[in-house]
Amino acid sequence: MEIKQQLKQQIHDIIATAKERAIRSVDNERLLMYWQIGKIIFEEEQEGKERAGYGDFLIKSLSDYLEPQFGSGFSYR
Repeated sequence: MEIKQQLKQQIHDIIATAKERAIRSVDNERLLMYWQIGKIIFEEEQEGKERAGYGDFLIKSLSDYLEPQFGSGFSYR
């Protein structure tokens, strides 16, 4: 007995579509995460001033704290 090509293709398409949607969802969440992190850093560095200073100390310290837990995506660079 052989499975119909159309059935195999339908199942393949469902899997491929779900995989693509999952990737887009993860990308969207990652973008939102980085935006929120940037907003917090900006507000911390600005401290009521008109312009933020973006000190290396804050970014380096956060990197030292986050990178061991979450990997190279949170490195100082």
